Amino acid sequence: MAKRPVPQYDFMAFGAAIKAARTGRKESRKKVCDEMYISPRYLANIENKGQHPSLQIFFELMLRYNISVDQFLLAQPTGKNTQRRQLDALLDDMSDTGIRIVTATAREIAEVEGEEK
Repeated sequence: MAKRPVPQYDFMAFGAAIKAARTGRKESRKKVCDEMYISPRYLANIENKGQHPSLQIFFELMLRYNISVDQFLLAQPTGKNTQRRQLDALLDDMSDTGIRIVTATAREIAEVEGEEK
């Protein structure tokens, strides 16, 4: 029996998002690979060549960097995008004072954007 022809998913955008998140956190590829028990070449190929990661590594990278899988796998993403997930992660680690500052800043931005419309 012949194999069903199935186009392979292009992981280039996912790899680019992982690389951007990793460098944004100023994490070296070696550090990440040591902590995840994978080879630096494997991670480099995921980031730069769109190599298909194993499901386990895909899941671990998605969680590590708060990447929204919806934006890569769904035509119409339903949940929070990657930027919102990463912002939520930053807010989780913030003090009450920091939250008050961010809230005041967000309110001011919303007010200014409302005036522009």
